[in-house]
Amino acid sequence: MHDLSEQLKKLFPDHQPSNEPEQVDETPHELYVQKEPMICKFEKRKGKPTTIISGYEGTEEDFKILSKEIKSKLAVGGSFKDDEIIIQGDYRDKIMKILQEKGFKTKRVGG
Repeated sequence: MHDLSEQLKKLFPDHQPSNEPEQVDETPHELYVQKEPMICKFEKRKGKPTTIISGYEGTEEDFKILSKEIKSKLAVGGSFKDDEIIIQGDYRDKIMKILQEKGFKTKRVGG
């Protein structure tokens, strides 16, 4: 039974293994922080309370990152569609606090 490095040598005879550590980019992704407030509104969808965050002007990718962060910080489910973050439950105050800590202005709507 051959060890893995021997098998790899057979597959890639010209490969020179490098002992240099891989360069890992550690800089956190910078979110675009806008001037306009983001809208935090409360709605009941299919009879369940939901918090909807909309009004973000940055890239969709940034908004998805923000969505993921909010969901993991609050340990709640939610989704992202039509340029809105939809969080299960009424978490307006907590979400607004998270957004404000990131430097966003927020506006509470409804309920």
